This record gives sequence, structure tokens and C-alpha cells, in this order.
Amino acid sequence: MRTLQEQFADHPFEVLAFPCNQFGAQEPGSNEEVLEFAQTKYNVNFQMFSKIEVNGANACDLYQFLKSEKAGEDGNADIAWNFAKFLVNKDGEVVGRFSPQTAPEELTETILGAL
Repeated sequence: MRTLQEQFADHPFEVLAFPCNQFGAQEPGSNEEVLEFAQTKYNVNFQMFSKIEVNGANACDLYQFLKSEKAGEDGNADIAWNFAKFLVNKDGEVVGRFSPQTAPEELTETILGAL
């Protein structure tokens, strides 16, 4: 995602990260610890928000909206694993949902189409 933030730095485009600990306890630390890890290990250059839940009764409003607009490849609305990606255009429309296995570089043409 870092590469996309750099590639589209001169466009109205932002990568936003929402850590979640619902997938194999991959984000067990505090918000500060998660941010420090991401900055130290991956040199993130995009905004990281506080940890949220993306599935279940406590899913945050944003992810309830994103999932209601675009189901996963399997037709299920729930997020299957960390690093699921959504592309939202300037009008707030969800124009794409991508699996965790989708490499950021594979999103370039879709992003250009949304710009």
C-alpha cells in the first residue's frame, strides 16, 4: 500500500489503514504499538487509524457500509482476513473490493479509473 500512496501522491488519493485484531490476533498491541510496528517494520507513509472490528455485532459503521456495498468474491459480506481492500471514489461510492491476496500494484488501473 506504501507504493500506491507514493504512486498517486499527486492525485486526490489516500491510503487509509484500519488495524483489526479479529484475524488470528495479528494486531494484539495497543494502537500506539501497532503504529510503531507499522512505521518501524514497513515505513508506512499513510494514515493509520485506531484498531476497529470489521465483522460481527461490533463492526464499525464504516465497515458495515463498505461490506453492504460490495460483498467479497465468495458473495459473503464479512471480511475473510486482514488486508482486504476497498476503493471508494470521491463521491463516496464503493467502486471495488479486493481480497487480501490482491497485490497493491494490481489496483493501479482500477484506481486510475476511479480518479
